[in-house]
Amino acid sequence: MSVYTISDILVHNWEKYEDYVKQTRAIAEKFGGKYHIRGGTITVVTGDWKPNRLIMIEFPSMEALEQFRNSPEYEPVAAIRKNSSTMISSIVVEGYDGETDNIGA
Repeated sequence: MSVYTISDILVHNWEKYEDYVKQTRAIAEKFGGKYHIRGGTITVVTGDWKPNRLIMIEFPSMEALEQFRNSPEYEPVAAIRKNSSTMISSIVVEGYDGETDNIGA
């Protein structure tokens, strides 16, 4: 089942962060990752959540996501993100398989 990683990132150094952006897509794609949201305008409709930079990546499975996160290719690139931004929030959520409604989950 697909999983989605959704992160709210506050960028402190755009010059360094842009280097991260340039490198990470190809690595994510190697593990089946597909970006659905990568920044862009955010409009709050309800509530008071004010994300800074929202990122959503779909992976074919939790295993593929973990392989990406723990890969030797991503490790030095992740260090760039950590040195140029702060991860405010990050979650992983299972996708909808078209059959099972996770009511109460």
